[in-house]
Amino acid sequence: MAKYLLLKHYRGAPAPVNDVPMSEWTPDEVEAHIRFMQDFATRLEGTGEFVDGQALSPDGVWARSDGEGRPPVTDGPFAETKDLIAGWMIIDVDSYERAVHLAGE
Repeated sequence: MAKYLLLKHYRGAPAPVNDVPMSEWTPDEVEAHIRFMQDFATRLEGTGEFVDGQALSPDGVWARSDGEGRPPVTDGPFAETKDLIAGWMIIDVDSYERAVHLAGE
């Protein structure tokens, strides 16, 4: 089995699925998305494919590490919402094809 990192961004998905940025979603849409992601993680826990996952804050601050002994570089709150990562999930699956399939859900 191999581990894959799935990243969720704040941009909407390609049309016609959802081309509205997450920052413009209604509270009901946000709640439905959170419920979907929780159900998705629960399903993957049942198959043994879920490792970990978290949602991240959209506050627009980021930090970059340039390696050991070098100070971190930070910036913000200047990043555009479309460039922010909304969350992440690590999965442990049998194949690259399975990872791509799950990422497509």
